[in-house]
Amino acid sequence: MGNAIPIPAQYRHLARQLAAIGFLTKGSVFERKAGQQGSRYVWTRKVKAKTVTVALSKEQYHALRKAARNQRQLEATVAAMQRLSRQILFHKLTGVTRRKRLSKKVLGLI
Repeated sequence: MGNAIPIPAQYRHLARQLAAIGFLTKGSVFERKAGQQGSRYVWTRKVKAKTVTVALSKEQYHALRKAARNQRQLEATVAAMQRLSRQILFHKLTGVTRRKRLSKKVLGLI
């Protein structure tokens, strides 16, 4: 590809956020109230459309809770990078002739 598009500062900032995220996990991590049935600290996730529940130690609970937050941050950051990429690529590169402009909804910008 001959025409390199410079990467904007906003995109580089998002990439730096990705590099600093840390451990990741899908699912939910929660603490049951004292007296509730089951383990106090729990991690749940979907595996092949079935919910899998895992009992945790207090230490695992805190670490997995942070990892689950990191996972949500990762997904939000990647989504922002994808939106910004589409915005730049459709704006900076020559496209095909269209009868009407592509809407923000079609480009996934809203």
